Amino acid sequence: MSKKAVEFLARHGIEPEKMDVKAVCEDMVGHMRAGLDGNVRSMLMIPTYLSNDGAVPKGVSAAVIDAGGTNFRSALVSFTENGYEVSELQKVKMPGIGKPCTWEEFISFVADRIEPLMDRADSIGFCFSYSADITPDMDGRVYRIDKEVVVTGSEGQLIGASLLAELERRNIFGKRVVILNDTVAVLLGGASVLNKDAYSGFIGQVSGTGTNTCVSLPTRDIKKLNIDSAKGMIVNAESGLYNGLRGGDLDERLDSESNNPGSKQFEKLTAGVYLGEVSRLLLKDAAASGLVSEESAEKIMALDKIDTSFVDAWVNGERLDCVSGCEEDADFVQTVARAVLMRSARCMCANLLALGKLSGAGREKPICVCAEGSLVQKCRVYREALESFLAEYGESMDMRFELRVGEETTLPGAAAAALLNS
Repeated sequence: MSKKAVEFLARHGIEPEKMDVKAVCEDMVGHMRAGLDGNVRSMLMIPTYLSNDGAVPKGVSAAVIDAGGTNFRSALVSFTENGYEVSELQKVKMPGIGKPCTWEEFISFVADRIEPLMDRADSIGFCFSYSADITPDMDGRVYRIDKEVVVTGSEGQLIGASLLAELERRNIFGKRVVILNDTVAVLLGGASVLNKDAYSGFIGQVSGTGTNTCVSLPTRDIKKLNIDSAKGMIVNAESGLYNGLRGGDLDERLDSESNNPGSKQFEKLTAGVYLGEVSRLLLKDAAASGLVSEESAEKIMALDKIDTSFVDAWVNGERLDCVSGCEEDADFVQTVARAVLMRSARCMCANLLALGKLSGAGREKPICVCAEGSLVQKCRVYREALESFLAEYGESMDMRFELRVGEETTLPGAAAAALLNS
């Protein structure tokens, strides 16, 4: 570890080991409880009206839709004793990319894709990866469709009701649509193939381009609903919005130059889309300050935007010739890169601890964290660090966690949502 880099990180307020995980956990719990009470401080704590209770019925098919940032997928999913089966999978570009479309055109496009499946499925699970308010009947009212997708007239539209109306126009009746987001789908998809009795609770975690978590709570704990029930309901935390943890000066610079300054502060400290950029800003500052050789500085100053795969490679001693010209500078880069990833993992550990404490689970049996995303799936340092932090801090707080990393769980998650909640 480079002593010079450690001192440099301290000057910029990026010292992972000085982050008080327990204190952040306690503060996050306060923000979460405020959201559950309807007095939002940062995290929205959105009720999904979806339950993870019980076993997913076997041998029953659900039609599933995954409307993502770039791709649109549709398929038929059924669960078996050995897991799940996906058939008739189609993957096409999202409508509204390149050329705007209307809401009616979007819904017609969706109906075109699932109409051939309607003779084998009565339930439709629709994973909608855009902002929508979930209604008590598990529909979703569109708040905003963004990223590269332009769908005019979409704001305020009910997704499920619009789709059912289009299907009925095509003489297809008696169907049910359940709307959910990708983080909830990760929880349900991961849990659907497990023995739920082996766990005391479930958390969904997305650690990739963005950051978010969700948790299953007794409905009575969601005070703003005024429903006195012990039945479980999944709550979408929107944890990327948490604003109780300050970063360093270069984190503030990254925030000010982003397209949403002042928003999603926790996501900007943890998500893959930002970790490469803050690493680049740090290394360029070091180069401009004369902390590395001229040869290394020249390479660093030539860096364009980088993603987290570069940061992971540097920590593991790879691609260092792109940013360093000697062993001392390579050590400097490794130390900086590791610090950025360790801070992200410690932040996520605090987030998961807070959800565990909020739910009161994890004592007699572990809490299952169903996780997905490029950081936890592909970043070699991140997953190992997160598991280590969860074990260390969880033990000190009388909680146990089991991290289960999935891949492409959105489709089975949407199917589980439909089959468990129809």
